[in-house]
Order: sequence, then structure tokens, then C-alpha cells
Amino acid sequence: MAIELSSEIYDWEGIAFNTAPDSENKIHGDDLAQQYGFEGGLVPGVTISAYLAHPAIKKWGKEWLDHGYANCRITSPLYDEESFSVKSSITDENKLNTILIRSNGVISANAEMHLSDDKPIPPTYRGDKIADDDYKPPVAEKHIWEKLQYEGCLAFKFNWGEINPLLYLRDENELPHLLQPQKEGYSNLAFLLGCSNWILAGNAYMNPWIHLQTISQNYEAVEMNTSLIAEMEINKIFEKKGHEFIDVYVNLFKENDKKCVMSVNLTAIYKLRGS
Repeated sequence: MAIELSSEIYDWEGIAFNTAPDSENKIHGDDLAQQYGFEGGLVPGVTISAYLAHPAIKKWGKEWLDHGYANCRITSPLYDEESFSVKSSITDENKLNTILIRSNGVISANAEMHLSDDKPIPPTYRGDKIADDDYKPPVAEKHIWEKLQYEGCLAFKFNWGEINPLLYLRDENELPHLLQPQKEGYSNLAFLLGCSNWILAGNAYMNPWIHLQTISQNYEAVEMNTSLIAEMEINKIFEKKGHEFIDVYVNLFKENDKKCVMSVNLTAIYKLRGS
């Protein structure tokens, strides 16, 4: 039996922050979310994943940003300004499991995180065509995804910069120093996983859609004012219980040297039952 080490210092509490209330994905706005039976606009899955990863930053610091692994699963909605707690369990010095518990006691998400003993070989930059700034994607349908699966997806550029950086807490002073823009300024998981969301939505228009799970591997911490190129390929397209799902692989590369900083496997519902 594994011996659990003390994890209290990695537990924490916070107030949820809906970072995308005005997103094109209206599931993050109150009106449409309530039409689907939710209490209000959903806090983005990438934001919840950053909450789950918060203890990993406290435990391993930049080492985790450079070669950490995370498997984050969203199981229940979290709403803006709702209080939550993140509990950690440690069974190995290089392994950390976290769960996010809503104020009503419901578990909203869970994650497995670790430091990779032998960092996997980073993906290689393919040089996919980068979408024009004014590109308008087709509406997401199964045949559109199949076409993209066969022909290839468009790449997109994103920038981690000082102007309105995506933060997962309202008060940046509550972030670890590594992630505070006015201090060390490294990118957080909400932004990096957000790139996988944005390239998915950039290739096919979805409204509403729901982010469910990401499996990600870090290769290098992303410094402030770094331009990234995201490339995507489609893994699976499937239906379950009336929902339609998409599963994709996304790799993020620094624009200047084409080195991979993160690989992401994203699973999402691109068309909700009844939509």
C-alpha cells in the first residue's frame, strides 16, 4: 500500500472566476446556459483545470512548468463567484492527485499530475497553414470534422503577453509568483489549454459546446510576451447518449524557434443533445 504524504500545505480555497462570459460559446453566458438546465454561465473547463493545477505549482514550481503532466477531467459545472476548495493527495514525491469541490459539496473536477521522470520527445512542428485573421470557420458537423481529419486542420497564432493576459483568478496577487504577470510572468494552464480550445473553435464553429477533459504534457515554461503557433489533428469523432463528441491532439510551438512547449489531447462535446 502506498503511504500518503502530508498534503495539507497544497490544499487551497478560492472563488470561481468566469473568464469567458462574453465568449462566442454562449454556454459561458447565463441566458443560453440556463436554457440547457444549468444555474448560469459555466466557468470554462480550462479555468477549472488551472485551479486543479494550482497545487502542482505550489509543490514543484517551475520544474512542473518545464516538464509536468496533467490529466484534468471536468465532471460537474462550476459557476462564477462560487466558492470552492481543492484537495490534494500525494502518494509519491512526483505524483499529485487533486479534486475540486464546490460549495455544495459536489465534486466538480479531478486531476492526476506528475513530474515526468523521462520527458517524452517533443512533437515536431509540421508547418500547417496558419488561418487568416478574418477566417470564418464552417459550422461544426460530423462531415466537417471528417473533412478536416482527412485534409488537415488550420493552425492559429496566440500570444502570451502583458496586455490582458488570461488569468484564472480575479486578483493576480493570489496567483503563485511564477504566474503573476508583474513578477515572473510565466503562462498558466488556463491560457495554454485555452489555446487548444481556441484552435478547435477556430477550425469549426460550435455554439454551445463543452470542454470535458485534457491530457497535457509540458516541455518548456512559456515566458511573458511569447508568440505561439497551435497545430491540431483530429483523433476521434463519436456520439454518446445523444451528445456528439470530438477528440483532438493539439501541439503548441514557440513561433521564433518552433520548439514545442506543450502537447494537449482535448475531448469536448461539440453538439449537445437537443441542439
